[in-house]
Amino acid sequence: MSEPNPGPAQGPGSGPAPGRPAGTAEARVPSSVPDATKAGGATGGAAGGAAGGAVGGGRRTRAPRGGIRGREGLAGWLFVAPVLVVLGLFLVVPIVMALWVSVSDWNGQGSPFSSGVDFVGAQNYEPLLTQSGLAQSDFMMSMRNNAYYVFFVVPLQTALALGLALLVNGRRLKGKGFFRTAYYFPAVTSSVAISVVFLFIFSSSGVVNSLLAKIGVDGPAWFADPRGIIHLALGGLGVNTDAPPAALADHAVGGLSLWDWISGPSVAMTAVIALVVWTTAGTFMLMFLAALQDIPLEVEEAAEIDGTGRWQRFRHVTLPMLKPTLFLVLTLGLIGTWQVFDQIYVMTKGGPGKTTLTPAFLSYQSSFINNEWGQGSAIAFILFVIIVAMTLLQRFVLRDKDEARAKAATRRAAKAARSGSGPTTDVHGGTR
Repeated sequence: MSEPNPGPAQGPGSGPAPGRPAGTAEARVPSSVPDATKAGGATGGAAGGAAGGAVGGGRRTRAPRGGIRGREGLAGWLFVAPVLVVLGLFLVVPIVMALWVSVSDWNGQGSPFSSGVDFVGAQNYEPLLTQSGLAQSDFMMSMRNNAYYVFFVVPLQTALALGLALLVNGRRLKGKGFFRTAYYFPAVTSSVAISVVFLFIFSSSGVVNSLLAKIGVDGPAWFADPRGIIHLALGGLGVNTDAPPAALADHAVGGLSLWDWISGPSVAMTAVIALVVWTTAGTFMLMFLAALQDIPLEVEEAAEIDGTGRWQRFRHVTLPMLKPTLFLVLTLGLIGTWQVFDQIYVMTKGGPGKTTLTPAFLSYQSSFINNEWGQGSAIAFILFVIIVAMTLLQRFVLRDKDEARAKAATRRAAKAARSGSGPTTDVHGGTR
């Protein structure tokens, strides 16, 4: 029969350790205790010591606060100061000056902030919006032309850019680098140079009319034809466009008859639309291409394993994941099309019959040619309001509805919590 192990011998001073005073966070752990036990004991000792220190009047240690320290904030402002100065001098100050010019009688001589320049309020806006006359007729004509321009250019350039991006992103396509460069090349070429080339292509004896003649179509004089394409289509269907319906011809809005409003873009504007779509699609193609390459390959492979077709994968997988890029492309296209100027200046000067006149070109014409600086600035700010309104509307239409509902629910819960009428959250994370 074996005897029990008496255990380690206890020498003088052995036995239970004397108690430590409150507030001490250290605890000795025998070396034979596992590391996890040591860590637990040390943690418990630290917690107990902190609690004891609080009870005994000891000094409580605060966790470091986040945020930017004073010196770091100063360094950040020093880094961004050059950019702020440049934006202030070349963006903010000109905008403020143009806004003042739009509500003053400045004649283009001297400083617009001199004592001889008087405030006239909305007098520069009234001939464009409320007073019947040539100024209102020209402005409404430019708005109609630009609206048709936006209506055709934005969807066409977006669809073409997305199609090209899908094409060059294909796995089986050979020479991807060449095609990406070829499609993007028009975007980096001078718009003035391309406009001059298109003047030759769409001339009466140009390439376009020569190709149309081979299929038996007599091409128009593109940049000398003011007829609207909707009127031409109605004429092809048998409608007498020389004697339009009285309900449309006798009622005017903004100095233009309803028949003129529904004329569609002119033949000359159609050539400009073709030019702009061709030159801008390459830039937006790169944006779509970058977004397509960010889509995980596993997502598409999983959808393919589930038995979905190519169109179903594009509609339910690819297109939803491209929504942020689609919003960016549509926003940039919308802003760019409402500001079209250089192609109009080089190719048509607003003709024929003012059917390619745009607000940007009309603002330039009013200011630098007719010396009506206040009216030109007023046109620019009306155009600015239109662009902002269209961008906000587009953002509302393309918003993520699930995210919007979640944010609305969060705002309602926060409002209810502030008023005391809604559920509150206790310290343990539950609701009561």
